[in-house]
Amino acid sequence: MKRKTIRELPFHLMILPGFLLVFIYSYVPMAGIIMAFERLVPSKGMFRSPWVGWKNFEYMLHLPGTLSVLGNTFFIAGMKMAAGIVVPVLFALLLNEARNRLFKRSIQTIIYFPHFLSWIILSGILIDILSPSTGLVNSLLSLLGIPSIYFLGDPDWFPFTLVLTDTWKEFGYGTIVYLAALTSINPALYEAASMDGAGRMRQTLNVTLPALLPMIVLMSVLSLGNVLNAGFEQVFNLYSPQVYKTGDIIDTLVFRIGLENANYGVATAVGLFKSIVSFVMIGVSYMLAYRLTNYRIF
Repeated sequence: MKRKTIRELPFHLMILPGFLLVFIYSYVPMAGIIMAFERLVPSKGMFRSPWVGWKNFEYMLHLPGTLSVLGNTFFIAGMKMAAGIVVPVLFALLLNEARNRLFKRSIQTIIYFPHFLSWIILSGILIDILSPSTGLVNSLLSLLGIPSIYFLGDPDWFPFTLVLTDTWKEFGYGTIVYLAALTSINPALYEAASMDGAGRMRQTLNVTLPALLPMIVLMSVLSLGNVLNAGFEQVFNLYSPQVYKTGDIIDTLVFRIGLENANYGVATAVGLFKSIVSFVMIGVSYMLAYRLTNYRIF
């Protein structure tokens, strides 16, 4: 036993830096949760500020527009989750049919590249492209005789603009994940299906999709934990007061309450509420994954 411990010691030391980073930046800040139950006075600090109990949560629930913000968050996050599963699966199936390896790898690289760009960069590009007067998209629409659309200023268009741009940025990552899953499918299954007279569409429905189901479930489970995470960086860099009605989400509300208005107690209460709901959703998603597809973490 002692010899085994000594032999495994280098592996534990390799894990140590990652453990320390997670502990320092993820667990130590949890002490700040106490601010959700205080009326924080910066000069006194969070451990000596007056205790107010549940008043911050009551104030949060009575804020004008709270229900609207929750609805926006669920809608935008839900649309992103759905598009983040459907689009990569369809694109992976189409790309899997490509026989030219150079073409296939080139497309993979092109669609994966936006994943590495921050929303600071992409927001500047999108603001120019989607401009109602000089933007490329509206210029093309005018050539087709279609009136200009204010994608980033019209409350009706703004949520769908968020979903479409986020899907464009991230679907390359999901596509590569599903393409990797496709490589694990036994070719004998396709040969057997072909001998039974199944065409490419029938093979996709009866062989490819069932084989991809565990990976689809896994990616769905991982995304369900983000049901209240509609993408702060994207929304913050693209929204404006004129689209608060349909584009304001929990994270941007926390930012305005906490940093702009210096109401740290209420902002912490809103963030804690979001974390609790996300924690519950993760538990529910793993339970459903286990019952529906027998998926297990270990």
